[in-house]
This record gives sequence, structure tokens and C-alpha cells, in this order.
Amino acid sequence: MPAERKLMRYGHSEGHTDVCFEDTGRYIVTCGSDGDVRIWEGLDDDDPKSINVGERAYSLALKDGKLVTALSNNTVQLHTFPEGDPDGILTRFTTSANHVTFNSNGSQIAAASGDFMIKIVEVFDSSRQKTLRGHQAPVLSVAFDPKDEFLASASCDGSVAVWKIEDQVQVIHWNVLQKSNDVSNSKSLCRLSWQPSSGKLLAVPVDRLVQLYERASWSLVGSLSDDFITQAVNVVAWSPCGKYLAAGSVGGFLTVWDVETKQCIEREKHEKGYTVCGICWHPSGGQIAYTDNEGCLGLLDNVTDSSLFASKKDKVVAARRESKYEDLFEEDDDGHFIDDLSVKSTNGTDDDDDIMPSIARRQKSGTFDNDDTPIDAASIKDKDMVGLPPAVPAVPQQIYEGPMPTRPQKPFQPGSTPTHLIHRFMVWNSVGIVRGYNDEQDNAIDVEFHDTSIHHAMHLTNSLGHLFADLSREAVLLGCEATDELASKLQCLHFSSWDTNKEWIVDLPKDEDVQAVCLGQGWAAAATSALLIRIFSIGGVQKEIFSLPGPIVCMAGHGEQLFIVFHRGTGFDGDQALGVQLFQLVQKRMQVICGEPLPMSCKSYLSWMGFTAEGTPCYVDSEGVLRMLNRCLGNTWTPVCNTQENCKGKSDHYWVVGVHEIPQQLRCIPCKGSRFPPTLPRPAVVILPFKLPLCQTTTEKGSLEEQYWRSLLFHNHYDFLLSSGCEIDEEQRHKGQKEQQELLMKMFALSCKLEREFRCVELAELMTQNVVTLAIRYASRSHRMALAQRLGDLALEKAVAEQEDSEHTGYPGIWKKTWCSQSESECEVQQLSSHREQEVLQEGCLEDQDEQEQMDIHEIGKPGLNLFNKDISHDTPSPKPSSKDGRVNPFKVSSSKPPATFVPSRMTNILDSMTASCKRSSSGVFSGGTAGKDAILKPLAPRPKSKTQTTLLKIRGPKATQKKTEKESMEEDIKDGHASQGASAQNSENIKPTTGFQLWLEENRSSLLVENPDLEETDIIKEAMGHFRTLTAEDRLSWTERAKEQTGELPDVKKRARVDNNDEFRNDKESNTKKKKTIDTSKLAAFAFNKN
Repeated sequence: MPAERKLMRYGHSEGHTDVCFEDTGRYIVTCGSDGDVRIWEGLDDDDPKSINVGERAYSLALKDGKLVTALSNNTVQLHTFPEGDPDGILTRFTTSANHVTFNSNGSQIAAASGDFMIKIVEVFDSSRQKTLRGHQAPVLSVAFDPKDEFLASASCDGSVAVWKIEDQVQVIHWNVLQKSNDVSNSKSLCRLSWQPSSGKLLAVPVDRLVQLYERASWSLVGSLSDDFITQAVNVVAWSPCGKYLAAGSVGGFLTVWDVETKQCIEREKHEKGYTVCGICWHPSGGQIAYTDNEGCLGLLDNVTDSSLFASKKDKVVAARRESKYEDLFEEDDDGHFIDDLSVKSTNGTDDDDDIMPSIARRQKSGTFDNDDTPIDAASIKDKDMVGLPPAVPAVPQQIYEGPMPTRPQKPFQPGSTPTHLIHRFMVWNSVGIVRGYNDEQDNAIDVEFHDTSIHHAMHLTNSLGHLFADLSREAVLLGCEATDELASKLQCLHFSSWDTNKEWIVDLPKDEDVQAVCLGQGWAAAATSALLIRIFSIGGVQKEIFSLPGPIVCMAGHGEQLFIVFHRGTGFDGDQALGVQLFQLVQKRMQVICGEPLPMSCKSYLSWMGFTAEGTPCYVDSEGVLRMLNRCLGNTWTPVCNTQENCKGKSDHYWVVGVHEIPQQLRCIPCKGSRFPPTLPRPAVVILPFKLPLCQTTTEKGSLEEQYWRSLLFHNHYDFLLSSGCEIDEEQRHKGQKEQQELLMKMFALSCKLEREFRCVELAELMTQNVVTLAIRYASRSHRMALAQRLGDLALEKAVAEQEDSEHTGYPGIWKKTWCSQSESECEVQQLSSHREQEVLQEGCLEDQDEQEQMDIHEIGKPGLNLFNKDISHDTPSPKPSSKDGRVNPFKVSSSKPPATFVPSRMTNILDSMTASCKRSSSGVFSGGTAGKDAILKPLAPRPKSKTQTTLLKIRGPKATQKKTEKESMEEDIKDGHASQGASAQNSENIKPTTGFQLWLEENRSSLLVENPDLEETDIIKEAMGHFRTLTAEDRLSWTERAKEQTGELPDVKKRARVDNNDEFRNDKESNTKKKKTIDTSKLAAFAFNKN
């Protein structure tokens, strides 16, 4: 039956095109010079799916859901099929990629380029590549041998070559083509094709013929021709059965030969005579798809009998189906099914797909004679099997259905690009860049430093063929593998040495190769193929040597730390089984992590590892997840960033070059459609943010939690540096602690808004003692008295715990200094309190603040109120931050007891502020009627409700005080006078600042306490008077005027003054009368409060 040529249709713009069928034959896939790949469900598909892959696409190949294209941008790209999502760049060339093809099982691709090279690349690991060099002109096409043993190629230099893939050598070549200087000027594309299955014949289009070369002997065994072909044959393709060969010519002819008879069985002319540049057989063999150089797609149908092309697999499946139905109705003499004798599968059911057939099927297959006439099975059983032992059922072959092992990851150097590249990065780290060049003109190494003050750039001759490199502030370390003549070598350029001999080289023992190198502070290390780690001093002295539990993957060094990753076993289902070791080499000489498993993302491999600039180990896997060591949680690994979340395309990646904890920066290079960058042009480094993968980070609560825990994690290195005896930046450390406490206070305020009081207590447990005080104040102003009471108990527990730690364990020198210098950072904590209080109150309780401030203004005029109390400075409306003079005296409440230690004084300070901040009138410590009593140590009054009511009565209900008699007022006045005199001797700080010295003492008390933390109150006043006298007369006068101004701004405070102690305010009789009247009223109110 003659073939039917269907009408061609437009597919791409004018220019070169290519075509192939999907594995099942459902789709036709084409590419063209417009850079698009189109997926057709048939020639009649009016809306094919289009995928843009580049500017121009010269070739494509499709197998097992992987679509590979050769593009004009010098790359070979991989896409998923039929989705069309980019899946990475398999390889790069220096010029356009001309042709690409898959091997038989789809695990490798071969690509030809205009730079005379051929590359064979692993699809699942593009770093594993082989390069074939030998052609003297651009390569036209490549073709895999079906057995994956040989590769054929055609070139513009006029040769057709056969390469042995394993050895990467050329087996033979034939100079049969016309030479040209470029693919565009070539007479033919010369698309080669091997005979399927056996690979016995290689078809080569030569001018108007197709020559057939025999495998192994590589001799010409025949040629195919047709008189109608008047121009060169462009492309050839074997049918799936290997019996027919189709060819497309420059003149537009499509010809099909029977290879065995060498007869032309089909011949079709292009309807417009355009050049056929792409041709492909349908998997069933009945159709041929072809494209021309005008971008059109055509189809030949009914080329041959498609039944001849049925694969063996299809025949076996059909035979089994037929046997299955026949066996269902075939019985033995006893009326039982013959299938009872058949082999059962392990689960008790028939397995028709078993490799071993059942006994019943064997009997059936043997019961046909030459005439296909069935013979009675019972007669055979009676006659032929008499006296034979009973048949033993065949044991079915066990099929392993468990997890499949993963190919182990090969060793690599962190910060390097694959070794097969001609121009590559040997290492890129925080110190500098080492580039390697290996081409016909030069084999050299360039060393470049980010900071030129370390050393100038260097150019080294790479005569030994170094593949591994590391760079530090002291030296450059290089390593090379062994050759037939030379042993593996380790070379070090110690450029920071003070002597003239700055280079040393070490030869490794025979049969031992360097696989990874790294540098630390004063030492160098190399991992070898003998599972050994060899340690050297930076000057070349051999030091420690120890064995690894498994093959090395990579290692890195920083300071005294050595970080090693190795294979601890065989991984399964795409996962790598890696282990990690972390050593301290110089002083402590200890193993920090002892071969524990290295956490990885599912089905990923290690792509980078190293240290942060501060010395914390970290690593990145192929899924783009960066994990960092958390020393405060048992040396666990915490994911801190996912670089893939910042990628725009699926095939885009980030190549990490450095990690910084302060500031939080991940320095990396974006790679468009690849996993590593090219050396030229010099890639630009970008900075990515860190983000912990906590839940609901888009909400305010989740965002604050993520910021807090990330800040805590990235400041852990300070503790490690302190334990190692290193100097740290105390300013940065305090800044980080302040940031963490601010975040905790924000979370506390948010939890209060949401009425999550239990959560508030949980957050307060993470706070410092000073911030807990701020939380208590916020809770009391939010009218959450139960929460405030619990926070007060928590503050006491924290104070007691700190005191016990200081007494029993004792702090090391640095810690003692840190704890004892809390007063030095008192200003910062006060600023935090003031700043956070303003923010928190603005967020949650503006109305409560207004009411409380009004109450405080009324209470300033009450007797016994301490104007030096820090809480008044916080609550009194003022345009200036008044936290400077608050919480500055940890010895505020003093008695006949000796001065308290530092921690109890902080506790007393906190409790004083808690009592005053809840309700001003409820403070028994500073009230006039109880000034002589001991200080109250509870953070909240036992009956806050009743005291609140009492305070409100004092403010709003003056009628209660009017019921007191004048006699009682006088008695109260006498009592109060004696109490005030007794209290003034013990609490001199409670005197109002009516003089310049008192005002100066109020504002400078914190600095005096820092300088003299052990002085008593009287000594502090004496010290302050000495400092005040050193001031100039103008400064002292300015302080006095400020004190007078402040006194004038508080008329109610003037009324608090004693008549017998303040003669300077007795100039007017009328004013004296008013003062006495006011004093009597307020004292009666205080007496009534004390009675309650």
C-alpha cells in the first residue's frame, strides 16, 4: 500500500527545524529558529503547546519525560515533558550547540558544538561530563551506539569518526564528506544513525548516497541510492525494527529503503521542494514526521505495514493475555483447573507478569505439533510421563521491590565549579578567588584577593595539573591527582611567611590521591583516597594523621576548627547518607561532633559547606537549604534560609560564596538556568536575607517569633568565642540582646491584646529582670492584675536565681565582669524601657495611660510621695524622656541593715517600681504615715482592688477627709512630723529637689553608682557634694535656677513642704494659711489610708 503524504502545516518561522516523536507516539515535538519548542497531539492540532527555550533552537531530543535542546546561546538545556518547565543547563560551549541526542536508556546525552568539541553529560548529574576532542572544524552531528559503547560524529572537517566512550578515544574515522568552515556553509547536515537493537550498521549520508559501515570491522558493506535523488542527502533515520531506512535530501525527496534488499520501497517529493532538515519514525513504525527549512511540519502515513514494527514486549504481553484467558477454562482429568499447578505469587495470587512461566503454560506451549494441531493433554500425561518423578513446581524469581541504592556523591571542593570546565573557579571564599585555566594556549592559576592589603594578585603556572585549591589570609593550598609518572602532590604557597622560602611541596604515597584540601589558622589539611586526613603546619611540618569512617565528600577549615563531611553508608531512593565530624585542632584538641548524620533535604546532595565569617559551621544542599550549627541546642542543625524561594525560575539557582552572622547576610551568585556561574564575565554577588521556616510567618505573631529566634541563633557565636578565650565586640552583643528584649516586649504586648495571659508569662520567662519590670508595668496599666501578680513572682524568682548562681557557682572572669557591669548598661535598659513603654502604650492602652496620668498628677501633691521615684518620671507628662533618672539606684530602700548586695538591690528597685506603678497612693514605702516602716517586698499590694478604690476616694472624694476634726489633724501633723524626721535620716534621696545640688544629684546618681557601687547612701551624698563643688560658679547657678523653675512648675509640691523646715517659702501670710489647710487635709487622707 503506497504511503499517504498529508498536507504540511506551518510550525515555526523560516529557518532550520528539527522533529521527534514522544516515546509512546502520542505527541510530535518540533523546534525551530524562532527559539520555540511546540508539542503537537497530531498534525491536525490547531493549538499546539509552545515553550520558548532561547533565541534559536538547532536540535532537540526527547526520552523518559526529559526534553533536551541545543541552543544558539552555547548551552544545552533540559526541560520537563510535557509540562515544559526548565530543569537546568546540562552543559555549555563557547559557541552554538549544533546537535544533541540521548543514549539508549536516557541516562546520558551527547552534544556537538561549533567549537570542535563533543560532550557526553550525565542527565541526573551534569557535573559528570566527558569531552571528546579531535575534530578540526565544527561538529555537525552525533549518534549513540544502541549498546552505549561507541559514539559516531560528523564534522565540517570532512570526517566521520567513531569514538569509544569509556576511553574517550577515537577508534576510526573516514574522510568522506565535503569540507566547510561552518555548519551554515556545509553541504549537508550529515545526521548519522545506528541500526536499532544490535547497532550492527552505521548509516552515513555521503553526497547523494547513504553508506553503511559494519560495526567492529568498520568496513563499508554497502550503500543505498535512488536515481531520483539529485542533491545531497541531509538526514537519515532507521525504523524501530531496524529493517528500513528513511532519508531526506536537500532537494526535498523523502526515500525509504529496505536495507536487506536495498530496494527503494517509498519515494515522496516535498510539495514545494524545500530541504528536509528533520526526520523521525513513529514508535510503531507506520508514520514518518519530517520538517523543512521553511519551518513547516509534514507527515507520511502508512509507510509500511505497521504490524511488522510491533516490539517484542508488545508480543509478549499479547501472548500472556491470550494464555490467561485460555487457562481460565482448561481443566485436568479430575475436573480441577490446571492453574492449580501453576506457580503462585508470594501474596497468594496469580502473577501473570512473572518472568518464570507457570507449569500449566509450559505444558500448553509444548502441546502443539508442527501443524499447530492441539494434542490431548491427558494422553500425554498418561503415556509420556509414566514412571517419571512428579513435576516440581518451578520457583519464581524473586523481584526486589524495596528502595534502590543511591550513587554516592563524588568529592568536591567547596566554592569550586566542576573540574571538566576549561575555565573554572577552583575556590571562591571570603578571602579571595582562585581561577584555573586549562586550554591549548595556557594552563595556569590566577589568585585574586578581595582585600589587596593581604597580598597582591598572583599568576601561577599549573604545570602539575592542580584540581583542588583553598585560600586563606596566610597561604594558598593546591592539590593534584597522581599520574602514570608522578605521585599525587600537595603544594602550599605560604605568602605570609617572613622568610624567603615561601613554597613547599609534599608527595603522597603511591596509590593515594588528594581528594580535598583546606586551610586554617596555622595549619593545612588534605583528605586522600586512602580514607586518611593528613594535617600539616602552615610551614610544612607533618602533624596529626587519622582515618575517616568513610569516603570523603568535602571539608573546610576556619581558625582552629576542621569541618569534615564523609559517606557514612549507602543512601537509598535518591538520598545521600552523609556523616559529619568537627574538630578543634590547636589548643583544646578535641572532637566536637563525632560522625553524626548530616541532615539533608529529601533526594538532595551536598552542594556547599564551610563556616560563617564568625566561625559557625554551615552547609547548603542541592535544594538550596542553608543549615547552621546551633551550639546552644546540643550541636543540632537549624535551617536558616532557602535560596530557592528567591529564584524566579525552576532551573535557576544560587551559588553560595559566604555567610555572615553580623550583619545577617548570605552572599551568593545568581545562576540563570545553571547551578554554577561562568568565570567570564565576572559574576556579581548578591545578598539574600535569612528566614527561619517557622509557621505563619506572614502574621504579626509569627513574624516577631521568627525575628526573635533568628536573632538569638545568630548571636550564639559570642558564647563560643568567649569560651574559646577570644575577644568579642561587647557593643554588638549588647545591641543584639537589646533587640531580642524589644521583640519579646512586642510579643508580650500582642499577647496581652489577644488576652493570652498564660502566653505572656511564657514570654516573660525569656526576658531579663529589667524587662520583666516593664512587662509588669504594662500589665498593671492594662488592668490585668492577676498577670501582674504572677510576673511579680517571676521577677522575685529571677532575682533569687541570679543570687544563687553568683554565690554557689561563681562566674568566670568574663561572666563576672558582664554581670557586675549591669549598672553600666543601666542607661540602655532605661532607654529601652522608656522607648518600649511609649510604643506599647500607644499600641494597646492609650486610654488607660490618660487616666493613669491624671491620677498621677493629683497624687504628686499628696504627702509622703517621693519625687525622686523613677516611676513618677515615667508617668509625669514631659516632652523629654525621663527614664534617665529612673531605676538608677539599686540601694534606694535602706534601713538599719547593712547595704544589700548587687542582686537584691536590683530586686528591691524592681519591687519599688512595681508598687508605685500599680497605684501611686498605695505605696507604703513613700507615704507620709508609714515612712518609718520597713520596705514592702511584695511587687503588688495584697488587696489591689481596695487600694484602688481608696486612691479614687482620695482623688475624687475629699468629703471623707472633711469629717476629721481639727484635733485629729493636729495629732496627725505631729506624728507625721516625727515620722518624716525619722525617715529623712534613712532616705535622704526622698527629699524633693528644691536646690540645685539635689537636682544635680538626682540626674547624676546613676553615674556615681557605676563608679562607686559599694558606697552607702550618706557616702554617696558626700561624694556627690565633692563633684558638685568642682563645677564652675555658672554651672552651679544654672542648676539652682533649674531647681527653682522645676519647683515653680509644681505648685502642689510646694504645699507638701513642712512649715517648720521651709522658711524661704513663708513670705505671705495668706499663702501660709492655704498651705496649712492643704497639709491638714492631705495628712488626714493619708491617716485614713493607713488605717484601712
